[in-house]
Parts: sequence; structure tokens; C-alpha cells
Amino acid sequence: MDDLCYAGAEDVACDVCTGRKLRAAKSCLQCVASYCEQHLQHHFESAALKKHKLVEPSKKLQENICSRHDEVMKIFCRTDQKCICLVCSMDDHKGHDTVSANTERAEKQKQLAQSRHNVQQRIQDREKDMKELQQEVETTNRSADEAVEHSEKIFTQLIRLVETRRSDVKQRIRSQQELDVSLAKERQEKLNQEITELKKKDAELEKLSLTEDNTQFLHSYPSLSTLTESTISPRPNIDRLQAFKDVTAAVTAARDLMQLILTEKLCLRAEFLQYSRQITLDPNTANTHLILSEENRKVTFNDKGTPYPHHPDRFTDTPQVLSKEGLTGRCYWEVEKKKSWNVGVAVAYKSVDRSLTSLSSGLGQNKESWSLLCCCDGSYTFYHDGQQTFISGPVPSRIGVYLDHSAGILSFYSISSDTMRLLHRVQTTFTEPLHAGFYLYGPDGNTVEVCKVKQ
Repeated sequence: MDDLCYAGAEDVACDVCTGRKLRAAKSCLQCVASYCEQHLQHHFESAALKKHKLVEPSKKLQENICSRHDEVMKIFCRTDQKCICLVCSMDDHKGHDTVSANTERAEKQKQLAQSRHNVQQRIQDREKDMKELQQEVETTNRSADEAVEHSEKIFTQLIRLVETRRSDVKQRIRSQQELDVSLAKERQEKLNQEITELKKKDAELEKLSLTEDNTQFLHSYPSLSTLTESTISPRPNIDRLQAFKDVTAAVTAARDLMQLILTEKLCLRAEFLQYSRQITLDPNTANTHLILSEENRKVTFNDKGTPYPHHPDRFTDTPQVLSKEGLTGRCYWEVEKKKSWNVGVAVAYKSVDRSLTSLSSGLGQNKESWSLLCCCDGSYTFYHDGQQTFISGPVPSRIGVYLDHSAGILSFYSISSDTMRLLHRVQTTFTEPLHAGFYLYGPDGNTVEVCKVKQ
């Protein structure tokens, strides 16, 4: 007989075979035994055995036998959620809710069908999500490729423009150099000619001074003592190098402007999120018309006022508040307006005076603070030391603030999805840590909140 018919280590062996056992073809749940093809024939020939349930060969048939009563477990106890034998149902499980294993299987089969339906539905949902995600990836890749291609074309044009302009500037410098040198040489020639004539004159005067004949001296003196007017005009009192300084200054300004555009106007929000800081507002600084909430990240205007206790850090004249955190280094945070009312987004030194009049104690109205007012009419106004700068553009609901304390840079951005647009930039020198701040006016409910952003 072919060795392939004998049971191996991983196979289920026939329980009837003696000696070297053959591989089982089926297992009988009623007989609780496994049979090879030869010994299985009785189940096909005997009328009684034909009713037995045959299944694929299984090594777990003994798990169907009750370990206590050595009986086949054909009953299911719903009370204990386990299979039992007939003796168990009359003994330890007497009075329990029991059914036949077949009945319970039929019930569980229905539940299994529903479970399969749920699983298959979820598979379809996830496959749909996968398809949509794949489409998003393809769209992202395509958009990124198009953006890179477009950017490369623009940068190529920009490089060509810079190269052309560099050549023009170089030519201008060289032309100015050539003109200045030519004029200088022409003046040098005139100066050398006049110096030669003057030296000749000086020699004649020296010779005259040594003449002993008084008559000859007096005769020659009138003609020799007269000094003719110089034909060389006075040298203009101008800075000959100023033209070069002007060109250098213009090139430097162009470089700085381009750097600003490339680093700040053409920026992605992700570049700034690495510097994100969590900002919490200080209740001890809040004006009585401001209510703090959301773990002191949200501030709302309330015309009725709030009975805050007295504190030397509290703003008493204007509805404004500062953060607890003193900010140094590079920091970034975002704030969101809840309604289209006037809101001021600011930074200030902790030393900002709180006892001034209402007009000069407002954030942005003194030397110790800088503020961007987002107006409900769709405009911005930047304030510092009482000076205002008007900024055009739509007012977004979210504003980003970037601070590079050591570099003296303070920038405000409008946020739209993952892109940013520069609204205003300050270049100065900060002498103290800065605190984020807000000021709000009525009506009641005017709200601004520090956003939770992820790096």
C-alpha cells in the first residue's frame, strides 16, 4: 500500500486499524471515532450508521466526551454556557436552561450569519475607505507633482530673472566705475599740467628773487608776480562711492524681501507647528468684563462684569488679558474667533503698565505691547506704541502668531487649512519675555480661544 495512505505525525489515524494505522478519511461525531476509507464503509452500508454525522477528520473528538461520565456531550447548558452530557443534565445541571447541542448550534448559526454579515459589511466599508484613501493619495501625489513642476518653472524663471538682473547691475556698476575713473583721469591730466606750469612759475619767481639788479627786478616783477586763474573747477563735494552704496543697498533689500517671501509668505503650516506652545490665560490679569473657560484657554466678553478679587496684575481699564507663560525662543500658537466681532491678538511684556488711562493702557497703545486688531468690517489694523498700520485682506476665523524672540521677529498669519498667509511682520529687539494677550469689546458673547494644535 502506498505510504501516503498511512497516517503521519500530523494526520488523524484510523481508530479501527491495527498495526500501522491508515490515515482517517472521516470522523463520526456519534461514534466519537475516526475511520479510514476501508473501515468507513460500514457507515455507508448500515442503515443505523447512515444516520451518524460524519465530519472531516478531527483530533479533538475526545473533547466531545464528558470527562466525568464518559458520555457524548449532546446537550448545551445555556445557564453555564457549556456542552454537557445527559447524566450532567440530570445531576449538576438539574433545573438549568438546557437544549440539545443541535438546537443551540442552529441558534448560534443564525447569530454567526449576522456576525458574518457585520464583518462583511465592515470589510466593504473598510475597502471603500481604502479606495477613497488610495484616491486621496493619488490626488495628493498628482497635486504635489504638479505643484513641484509649477514651482520648478517659476524658480527657473526667477533664477533667469536674477541672473539677468545681476548682469544688469554688474554692467551698471562697471559703467559707473568707467565714468568715474575717466573723469578722475581727465582731472588728473589737467592737474598735472597746472602743476607743471606752477612749478615753472615758481622757478622763475625764485630766479627773480635772486636778481641783484633792482631795475631788472622791478621791471620783471609785474609780469611774473601775476598768477593766472586756474582753469580747473573746484572738486564737487560729493561722495563718489554713493552710487555703489545705493546699488548694494538695493540688492540687499531685494535679497531680504525675497527671503521674507520664500520663508514666510510661501510657507506651510506644518513648518510652524514644530514650535507650537500651549498658551493658558492668567485669571489674575483678566479684566472684570472677561470670563475665562476651557482650562483658561477661552475668553468671552461679558458686559455685566465678573467679581474678580483685587490683584495688582489685573487690567482695570480695558477688557484684556495676558497669558501665564512668558515666551522666549521660537514659539507658535493659534487663536480662533468664534464670531465676526472685533478681537485684538497681541503680545506684551509682563511689565506693561496696568494703571494708565483707558486710551494708553490698551495692548498696542504703548511701547510694551504689539497687537493685531481683527475688525468685523473685514480689515486688520496693527498697533504698537499708539501707531497704527492698516492691512487689507479677508479676516479669517483663525490667526497664527509666530515669535522668534532672540531674532526680534513677530509675525501674524491668516490660517486656511494647512496653508498660511502673512498678514504683518515686525522686526525689532525684545528686551523681556513676551506674554500672549487678547482684548475684546462687546457685544456679550464675543469670544476668542487659544487653539489646541498638534506638532
